[in-house]
Amino acid sequence: MISEGKGQLLYKRAKEIIPGGTQLLSKRPEMFLPDQWPAYYSSAEGCEVTDLDGNTYFDFSLMGVGSCILGYNDPDVSAAVIEAIKSGNMATLNVPEEVELAELLLGLHPWADMVRYARTGGEAMSIAVRLARAASGNDVVLFSGYHGWSDWYIAANIADDASLDGHLLSGLQPAGVPRTLNRTAVPFRYNDVEAFNSVLDMYNGKIGAIVVESIRNDMPTSEFLEAIHNAAGKHGIPLIVDEITAGFRLNIGGAHLVTGWNPDIAVFAKGMSNGHPMAAIIGKQGIMQAAQKTFVSSTYWTDKTGPVAALATIRKMQKINAPQLLSHVGETVQTGWKKLLAKYQIPGHVAGILPLSHIDFEMEDSLLFKTAFIQAMLDRKFLATNAVYATVAHLDTYIKQYIRACDEAFAEIWQAYVEKRLEEYLRGPKAHVGFQRLN
Repeated sequence: MISEGKGQLLYKRAKEIIPGGTQLLSKRPEMFLPDQWPAYYSSAEGCEVTDLDGNTYFDFSLMGVGSCILGYNDPDVSAAVIEAIKSGNMATLNVPEEVELAELLLGLHPWADMVRYARTGGEAMSIAVRLARAASGNDVVLFSGYHGWSDWYIAANIADDASLDGHLLSGLQPAGVPRTLNRTAVPFRYNDVEAFNSVLDMYNGKIGAIVVESIRNDMPTSEFLEAIHNAAGKHGIPLIVDEITAGFRLNIGGAHLVTGWNPDIAVFAKGMSNGHPMAAIIGKQGIMQAAQKTFVSSTYWTDKTGPVAALATIRKMQKINAPQLLSHVGETVQTGWKKLLAKYQIPGHVAGILPLSHIDFEMEDSLLFKTAFIQAMLDRKFLATNAVYATVAHLDTYIKQYIRACDEAFAEIWQAYVEKRLEEYLRGPKAHVGFQRLN
């Protein structure tokens, strides 16, 4: 019998009046622990989250889905935002901080000439694709990786509902996306030169942009970099690098400066403003000026809190060398996981760049095992899944407690797995793995 807390009771109501229950698929309780995940928080600070029942957890999961590199409610960022609000967040005139932030971003990326802003990653990617298409005069977008919810991207699934499997969450239907966008977004696998060359040849002369993530799990190979750079240069195709997830984690700025990409446009969001809505599109002048011949404009792209939060976040990351701290957290977590997998002989492997670490379980029903792990960790007051998005707030003392809790959890659930009673161990359904209708 599951004892429902206030969070689950509120979530039941949410599913009656909010389609899908939440605004972000990655925050659905069903993606973690159906019927048991706390669902809502009352306060958050550092890496601690307090739910509606007053229970406090250490967050060693996604840390606001990757948005809080400095930790929740960072005092310096919060102070800057509060001052911005006190001085008036919105007016008919523009905020000078957007120019200040542009100077800072261009200083970090000498290859870029100009900056435009948005407030979310998905809309920023839509802006980048619009600018690239406007500059190139072509429509087809070749892409690899995950780039949001917009029509330009989900159009890949019009021809085949499985086109985005492996790039996004499986099972996404392109309902509501105009059928006329069929074959305007064409996927290829990261580091697969043959697949890229195949779609390049197929759509040559029609390609308006090439879109890639700077890095997800693996570094781009030299052959992959060369193939895409050569194609972009030879055919005059704008290259867009998506830094929404990776940006500011490996270095101060874009991971492309480390991984070897030479983009025409780079897109940032998530971690650049530590939990406050902000996104930036930076690029070369010839392409960015395409904004003058199309329409890219929105009222809330001009608020003050976004640029102020980004300035405070980036400057603090520079001051404390945040990427070095994130790598330390990731390395410590990955080392701990590897030792525990070996200790209990659990089939699985550890992967991902250090600031974005994950553990893949490799037994017959890995999703059941993952769900059991989440439940066992929640019992020990940890918000956990099979990934840890590192944050500066993950201090060594917390990491030690986390690894100790993982040790206890693995001992418990591995025994249940060996004895074939893992389903009995779970107090509710197993986690969802992709898009499923909820209401």
